Amino acid sequence: MHDIYQNPLNTRYASREMSGIWSAQKKHSTWRRLWLALAESQQELGLDISEAQLNELRNSLDDIDFESAAKHEKNVRHDVMAHVHTWGDQCPAAKPIIHLGATSCFVTDNSELIQIRESLLLVRERLVNVIDQLAKFAEKYRDLPCLGFTHLQPAQPITIGKRATLWCYDLVLDLDEINHRLAVLKMRGIKGTTGTQATFLQLFGGDHGKVAALDKLVCEKMGFESSYAVTGQTYSRKIDAQVLGCLSGIAQSSHKAGSDIRILQHRKELEEPFEKNQIGSSAMAYKRNPMRSERMCALARFAMSLQANADQTMATQWMERTLDDSANRRLSLPQAFLSVDAILIIYRNICDGLVVYPKVIEKNLNAELPFMATEEILMAGVAAGGDRQELHELIRVYSHEASKVVKEEGLPNDLIERLTRDDAFSKIDLAATLDAKRYIGRSPEQVDEFLRDYVQPIRKDFAEALKRGAEDLKV
Repeated sequence: MHDIYQNPLNTRYASREMSGIWSAQKKHSTWRRLWLALAESQQELGLDISEAQLNELRNSLDDIDFESAAKHEKNVRHDVMAHVHTWGDQCPAAKPIIHLGATSCFVTDNSELIQIRESLLLVRERLVNVIDQLAKFAEKYRDLPCLGFTHLQPAQPITIGKRATLWCYDLVLDLDEINHRLAVLKMRGIKGTTGTQATFLQLFGGDHGKVAALDKLVCEKMGFESSYAVTGQTYSRKIDAQVLGCLSGIAQSSHKAGSDIRILQHRKELEEPFEKNQIGSSAMAYKRNPMRSERMCALARFAMSLQANADQTMATQWMERTLDDSANRRLSLPQAFLSVDAILIIYRNICDGLVVYPKVIEKNLNAELPFMATEEILMAGVAAGGDRQELHELIRVYSHEASKVVKEEGLPNDLIERLTRDDAFSKIDLAATLDAKRYIGRSPEQVDEFLRDYVQPIRKDFAEALKRGAEDLKV
């Protein structure tokens, strides 16, 4: 297998579980289960289908002769009919009733919706485990002050934990979207070649009630409460666009956090896990590159790009259907899920082993803290009887001088020393103004409230998923 291209999403990044959901075995076994559900429902509603025929189908649901299917497809140039013939060869008694009244999209579209549902469930499980891990990190560092940034320039201090809640809340919003998509996902059902159910109406002698009942029965047998209200030959490709939009949202959140973590690693404030024998560079032996965060961002960009793909596919579906969606969706649907699966595995790994360096954080914060303290110094000076405008001008001048020393001479920020030498500030405890916790506002309390109001309900609702996730970490 080393002499042909293999998709790295399968061979390098995504889990076996997600790859399994989109495997040929899963796909075609699901086709057979759909054909069986159709035949069982048709029998229940009065069509002449014997129990022996159904049993023949039941006994070979997963026993697929892929070589035979390939030979049939080479001959008939139609993948669904190739598998109809393959199963018919295995089940000669049932052959006449396989795919009875159905069009290809009965199996292709319905099976893809089943795969989408299973994939969303797996993504959700991975997502809640990342949320849980990030929340633990936020709680641990809820009150550790660090430099905040706006425009990627030093700004008012926050805490490490508060910053982590920003990453975490993005994922909570993504979880809301996943839950919504799962709640509204339906089957295509049995709708026929152009969505009119004409063939099924003919099979049941014009009995509209039985056709409606058939649609409902098949859905229920496949684990869905209902089907989409109307379709053409396919279910609306808007569903795909909405699902890939949801996956793109997770990728966006992960990319944002990954970028932040990469920047913080550059500042030596945080560090992602780095294994004992891991090599950062083939040339520079000292390197500890942020490989995990970089990979997460790389896969996230790919996942985000697939959103536009689904949008364009939806927009170009002519009339009741056009086949230019088929080859496209064979790529975009599984790869979107595989890439997000990989992203969340990496994200969880990063969060589980994220290292914090408080001394570096303190050093970086202290380099800017005198500037952050100027407003409090100004107010304290006024309270001590000083003139607000005069004090403001003095602070402005001294700040610019201190900034010049930092930038041009590479020396430490000496603003406080400059202010100390000026009698205008003699009544102020300038050293006390450099306590970083005076400037973090409600950061610790915001962390506590976020964990209580948002994370705890998620932990309660997905306790089993978190238990499985904890077991995975032990492996």
